[in-house]
Amino acid sequence: MLDKMIGKLAFLLWDTKEGGVRLAEYQHLKRLENAPTTKLIDHQSTRLRELLIHANLTSPWYSKQFKTYNLDLNATNIIKELQKLPITTKSDIRENTDQFISTAFPKATLNQAKTGGSTGVSLNLYFDEKCQQFRNAAQMYADNLAQWEIGDKVAAVWGNPPIAKTLKEKIRSYLLERTIYLDTMDLNSDSMNHFASEWKKFNPTVIFGHSHSIYVFAKFLLENNIQALRPRGIVTTSMMLLDSERKIIEEAFACAVTNRYGCEEVGLIGVECEKHEGMHLNTAHLFIECLDENNTPVDPGTPGKIVITDFNNLAMPLLRYRVEDVGVLSTHACSCGRTTPLLERLEGRVADFLKKADGGQVAGVSLVERTLTKIPGIEQMQLVQEDLHKIMINRVKGSEFNSETDRLLLEEFRLVFDANVEIIINDVNKIPQEKSGKYRFSICKI
Repeated sequence: MLDKMIGKLAFLLWDTKEGGVRLAEYQHLKRLENAPTTKLIDHQSTRLRELLIHANLTSPWYSKQFKTYNLDLNATNIIKELQKLPITTKSDIRENTDQFISTAFPKATLNQAKTGGSTGVSLNLYFDEKCQQFRNAAQMYADNLAQWEIGDKVAAVWGNPPIAKTLKEKIRSYLLERTIYLDTMDLNSDSMNHFASEWKKFNPTVIFGHSHSIYVFAKFLLENNIQALRPRGIVTTSMMLLDSERKIIEEAFACAVTNRYGCEEVGLIGVECEKHEGMHLNTAHLFIECLDENNTPVDPGTPGKIVITDFNNLAMPLLRYRVEDVGVLSTHACSCGRTTPLLERLEGRVADFLKKADGGQVAGVSLVERTLTKIPGIEQMQLVQEDLHKIMINRVKGSEFNSETDRLLLEEFRLVFDANVEIIINDVNKIPQEKSGKYRFSICKI
């Protein structure tokens, strides 16, 4: 208890020193979660109008678009005005980065980040300090839904973790970050054993990390009968969480998983609550659309490309930005009582969808999940489509592997792809990771 009080006091002093923005916005998000729908819409409209006025005055990229598409920033329905704009793509940003940056902010003063480029396009991104603080507040809000509280410690399963070297960095790490790390770039029996030992001494409240990497650690715990790691919450993020993996994680830690969705470009997009009926969307910070191939909004319950307008980042406004993911907006309110709308499910990245010669698409991640749960003897699997007529299945054998496993695997894929598609099974020891430490279950290179 004393240790937690020290952590909470350190955070409050740090936040006060930096203006108190994080805590104030965190409390604001807590108040908004039960607000009437009309209040949420009014809040969005107000923030959107402010953003559009700012972008028109200071973003060279968007000020040109506003003139081209004749946006009326005084219009009563500001959302309708926003939807006159074309979609902003990763290629737009990559090829015109400086045109997106607001002239109100000297570029040298901005925080910079770079996406990992899992869809083949890496981006340089810029954020102002208040944007960073608002995003931190949203992360705090999401962590709280997984039972984390200010001052609590965290066990993180993450790639390329920061390492405190100097005395100052170690003090800051103890007082503020309060996190131990299992490096996902080095997942093996020794590193996972060491992390489990450190956990017992550190006593974290929540485990946080890449969905599949937490699954790998959870499976290790079960196989080695390690039962002492009992967090109050589990936060999975950064990649698709398969239902089969959720079950293993929850069994290993005797705790429910809180799945989260976000990206480097816009921060937190959605997070599950204790009811697990979908992800509550971060509508206080974002305007979220689901669009069809013609960029027309789809009905709730129908899969669509996720397009986001970020209210927070005034330094580099992103309006109607396509995040390259496909999701389904819910038709229902959550039974928890929170009024924020739900993302019913995330179907995967655009680059995760496999292509068919007739123009159809197959959700690769869903195909992987269905196969893993249906056919015994497969530990892990990754699909790679080089062209319309060839799919590689990188398959890791499981303990129940037998002479029938691969035959059943091919039969399952023949239900989806005809004989004109060559399906090759590669026997591999493990699925390779991205540079960030993430895993990808399905990769389409077309």
